[in-house]
Amino acid sequence: MAGEFPPMQGGLGDFSRCLAQALADEGCTVTVLAPAEAVHRDPTWPFEVRAEARGWGLRDLDRIRRLASEYDVLNLQYQAAAYGMRLPVHLLPLFSRGTPLVTTFHDLRVPYLFPKAGPLRQWAVRGLLRGSCAAILTNEEDLARARIMAPRGNLHLVRIGSNVSPVSVTLERRRQFREALGVPQEATLACYFAFLNVTKGGLDLVRAVARAREMGEDVRLMFIGGDVGASDPTNAAYAREVFQEVDRLGLQRWVSRTGFLEPEGVSVAFAASDLCVLPFRDGASYRRGSLMAALAHGVPTITTQPAVPVAGLSEGENVRLVAPGDVEGLAEALLALSRNPEERRRLGEAARRLSRQFQWPDIARRTIEVYEGVQLISPQRAQKPRRKDKG
Repeated sequence: MAGEFPPMQGGLGDFSRCLAQALADEGCTVTVLAPAEAVHRDPTWPFEVRAEARGWGLRDLDRIRRLASEYDVLNLQYQAAAYGMRLPVHLLPLFSRGTPLVTTFHDLRVPYLFPKAGPLRQWAVRGLLRGSCAAILTNEEDLARARIMAPRGNLHLVRIGSNVSPVSVTLERRRQFREALGVPQEATLACYFAFLNVTKGGLDLVRAVARAREMGEDVRLMFIGGDVGASDPTNAAYAREVFQEVDRLGLQRWVSRTGFLEPEGVSVAFAASDLCVLPFRDGASYRRGSLMAALAHGVPTITTQPAVPVAGLSEGENVRLVAPGDVEGLAEALLALSRNPEERRRLGEAARRLSRQFQWPDIARRTIEVYEGVQLISPQRAQKPRRKDKG
């Protein structure tokens, strides 16, 4: 089940679509229970989408229970905001006793949308962690936190991949895209691909671009995609603050916004960019789909130092890292890469090599291993063999 799903905008929905596709490619029968807003049906999808959830209350839990009885495994894609931060979804272990529950935790942090709910949310998440037959964490930081919250939990690290597949883009198409934005070929086009909220450093980026321009470099900035996702509309206030800062700094001529783009359009926008800047206030992490997409597209990337060590992510080797919140350091990194095309090329190639560790077939197979493990240990499955459908 997924709290958001295309055409709703959001990383959890895009991840759920990619995972469903990859699981189906591995021979699984997949049904996605999605919100009623997810009415789009792509005839090429090799899985079923039931857009039936209406608010994720107790009635939806009963709907999940009835649907889960038809399948071998129930996989909850969990992120608090995607379910309106409502309590019932945390009670899912009580409603899925006939089917093993695997919960994929996309974020264990206190939600920035509702920070005062921290203690209650920690209690609810701890219950979900302990009540699930298995928990999948997408990054080392969350795995370490989960081991504290559920020391006896059946915990697994399975990373996410890029939700946007790279497409082939000709030099002419790249030129046309930049021309449509009014960006000269000789200018440096930096892109930002993420929804705007206080954890992602949008204000830092705008100020760093202004500083780089003050130092004489023709740096342009492109915001790829929508400003806020379906699950975090309250961040519209922060988005307004970011673009008010653009106006205050006099950057209107040098800042572009693409608005929502289909995946192919996002890939073209990446190809048209000279570098990507993702100045996360809480540090770079493989849980960030935007970072995974930049790496997969081989875009030289400036991001922030991780809060905990991130395997494979290395300053100067495949990314440039600056301290979170360091506008001056961000501007200096922008200047350095703007003035060194060869270094951008080298970093981009290294980023693409790193991204090969996060391919969807591998992610699907690792996820299936978790599914098969809970089927073996589940007392319900020990009583009665079931067909190999996944739900």
